[in-house]
Amino acid sequence: MKISRFVMPVLLPLLSASAWADCSAPATQSEMTQCAGQAYSAADKKLNLAYNEYRARLNAEQKKQLTQAQLAWVKFRDLSCAFESSGAEGGSAYPMVRSGCLAAKTESRLKEIKALQDCQEGDMSCPALKNR
Repeated sequence: MKISRFVMPVLLPLLSASAWADCSAPATQSEMTQCAGQAYSAADKKLNLAYNEYRARLNAEQKKQLTQAQLAWVKFRDLSCAFESSGAEGGSAYPMVRSGCLAAKTESRLKEIKALQDCQEGDMSCPALKNR
């Protein structure tokens, strides 16, 4: 346990540095990586909220179908971002590039879910109307 006594003083400033990233103008790779991670986390939270709100309006079969579609989308997102960020793999920019991809794809999926939430009467491609 002597190692942890020496490692902790080094790790604590790094762990607390996440609170200091200025995402309006990130200046270092570490800040850019943090900001990309924060953007992905924020997008993921918004998507989960919208998904759960929309899912609550569906019948049992539709819930099952939406869950299957979402699981397939998560697999697609992860595989696609692994591929799209593979050029940076092993480098210091890799986590930033991967998080940026995840954030972009998550924002795109959020738009899709919101479009489903807001579809109107008469839209034949609408599984659940807005006022149901």
